[in-house]
Order: sequence, then C-alpha cells, then structure tokens
Amino acid sequence: MTIFQLGLALPQYGKLADPSAIAGFAAEAERMGFVSLWVGDRVLTPVSPKTYYPSGTPERPYPPEFVRFVDPLLALTIAANSTETARLGSSTLNGPLYSPVLLARSLTSLDLLSGGRLDVGLGLSWLRDEYTAAGVPWEHRGARLAELVKVLRTLWTADPAGHRSERWDIPDSLIGLRPLQQPGPPVLLGGASDAALRRVGRIADGWLPAGLPIPMLRQKWAVVVEAAEKAGRDPESLRRVLRINPMPGSATATVEDVAAQLKAAEADGITEALVDVHYVAETVPHALELAGELHAAVFA
Repeated sequence: MTIFQLGLALPQYGKLADPSAIAGFAAEAERMGFVSLWVGDRVLTPVSPKTYYPSGTPERPYPPEFVRFVDPLLALTIAANSTETARLGSSTLNGPLYSPVLLARSLTSLDLLSGGRLDVGLGLSWLRDEYTAAGVPWEHRGARLAELVKVLRTLWTADPAGHRSERWDIPDSLIGLRPLQQPGPPVLLGGASDAALRRVGRIADGWLPAGLPIPMLRQKWAVVVEAAEKAGRDPESLRRVLRINPMPGSATATVEDVAAQLKAAEADGITEALVDVHYVAETVPHALELAGELHAAVFA
C-alpha cells in the first residue's frame, strides 16, 4: 500500500517572506513529518498588469501577498542545507523566463547539495508582464517550455552537451558537474489547459495540479493519460502532486477543510500533495502551528 506523501510550502512570500526564517521552518517541518518542501515563483507585481491572476479582478488583479517574494532557488538552497530527508520542489518555477544553461547549472548544484532530493516543477506563469520584464516573448511560451525541458535533460546527461535552435544556440561543451539523480531530477509540469495536460503526458515525469476539485482532477488526468499512451509512455509512471492553497472564506479555510480534501484526494488515488499556508498564516510561527495541526488531522 502506498503511503500518502504530504508536503508543505516554505515561508517565501507575503507576510512570511523572510529568508532568515527558512532554515528553522524547513527543519521543523521535516521533524513534524512533512516529506517534501516547496517554493513558488514570482518575478514582479506590476501596478497595472496586462494579465490577471486566474481568480483576479481589476480591483485585485493578483493576491497582495505576491508583492513580497523571496527568490525560489535561494529558498531551496537554504532548505537543502537545513534538512536531511525531505524532498525539495518547485510548484512552479516560471520555466520560459530562465536561460536553460544557467537554470541547468543551478538545478544540478541544488540536486548535489541536497543529496539527490530535488523535484523540478515548471510552469508558464499567467503574468505577461514578467515575460516583458525578462525580455522573453509571450507568444509560443508552451513550445518554449517543452524545449526548455529537452535542453535541461541534454545538459544533465550528454557529454559533450549542446543544443541548436531558433531560441537557443548552445555550443557543444564539456559539463563535468552532473546531478546526483540520473538521468536528472524529475521534471513535473503545471497547468490545467488541454495543451498543458498533453505536454505533461508527452514529456514530463508528473503533473502539478492546483486547487482543483476531485471530479475535475479526474477529468484532466484522463487527458494526461491519453497523451502519455499516444507517446508510447506508461501513464502509471507519472506522478501527481496536488497543491492546496487554504484561503479565508473558501472551501479550504480551516485545517479540517484541508484535511478532508486531502483525504478525499487520497481516496481517489492521489498519493502526493502539498499545502501552502501563506494566505492564512500571520507569522512564520503561526504557519508552523497550522502545519502541525494539519499533519495531525491528516494522519490521526
């Protein structure tokens, strides 16, 4: 029988954005029994954004917590140094905004530092202004993400390694530093559109769904499975890591609400999940208090 794997978001943004608090938080979360620790990614929060958060409005285009955001790779580095067994993941890095060469080097270093505990979660970002600020085209971002995954895996395994395309011209190079996990850290992809789900099935090691009810999770997972089978891949080898963001006034406002949703997900065959308490915790100690209550409620 598969044991349900519960993870926790590191204190990284909003009121909890304090790099000096990450080490202690990570160590305590691991001691409590959380088996994975996660970060998100936000580059900037424009005053007048061109695109809104999925649940945003003109009056509140994105959660105000996004204004304060600690660098995700720094947060994972701190957590790697302060934990021993917890896996370390991103849900998600805004993949197309990164140089594949620089990202491959950072992720390789993190995987080595953590003793092979890294999960690489990549997504597209909903915020067009981030692409503008990073000098990256908004158009064809899905294809850019797929190519990024290909380049990362090449740089993690080939020797010499190189890549040539309209996007990136990487000369054949000797790369002596390799991830401890071979052929590289697992690459998980976010997204809920049909195109994103098919991409998961074709090229990823798993899917990172966020905030979806069980019937919708089932429906969307079927798209992943179909795409994997068409690509000649085994759908059973793909992971699902469900993300839950408790929100005041929502169906996941309390510890009991979240525990019930996690148990329903487990009953439906999901074996991994992470909970992000940034929207309900007032301080880092409060976040740990909520995390302890949640772990007890889920595994009582």
